[in-house]
Amino acid sequence: MDIVANSEPRIISLKVTNQNIIAQLADGRSVSVPLVWSWRLSEATPAQRNHFEIMGSGQGVHWPDLDEDLSAAGMLSGIRPQRPQGS
Repeated sequence: MDIVANSEPRIISLKVTNQNIIAQLADGRSVSVPLVWSWRLSEATPAQRNHFEIMGSGQGVHWPDLDEDLSAAGMLSGIRPQRPQGS
């Protein structure tokens, strides 16, 4: 029998501080990005920042009040959400 390990990074917990977005991954790693990395989160209230849902089996995080999504893979690779033109 072959056992295939899931190599995709999965978020198991998340903390948003006034400075950082910190994700704990299922494989034991932590990844942290500056809060200003997400313009929507940096402009949000603390209550909005702390109202999030871990998506699926941990592929990413969704903030329903802000319509913001960050993926575990994006955080690890440095892919930032872009502010729309004209905002």
